[in-house]
Amino acid sequence: MAKKLVIKVTAGADAPERCSQAFTVAAVAVASGVEVSLWLTGESSWFALPGRAAEFELPHAAPLPDLLESVLAGGQITLCTQCAARREITEKDVIEGVRIAGAQVFVSEATTDGVQALVY
Repeated sequence: MAKKLVIKVTAGADAPERCSQAFTVAAVAVASGVEVSLWLTGESSWFALPGRAAEFELPHAAPLPDLLESVLAGGQITLCTQCAARREITEKDVIEGVRIAGAQVFVSEATTDGVQALVY
């Protein structure tokens, strides 16, 4: 098993099952002791803002705010720089603990030995 998971989620409310799967896998990995870096890109970028995860609904899925909290408690959440800029989201807008970083950081994380990268 990889010692670290880098998970990029590109979907938000526009593709709720894919979005939920990414957050679920990230939260389960954190709970299992795996180092997790979850990247919010595309429509999932909105979940970097306070209260936005509470607006997400998907029957028979764990509540997104709970999953987000779990990942934040034991892993790293990053909002894509370009995605944030397109949505006019700044560092002062995001949930405490969420960082904003670009492709070079993603590539560095995803290409490190012992890392498994997943994209949803």
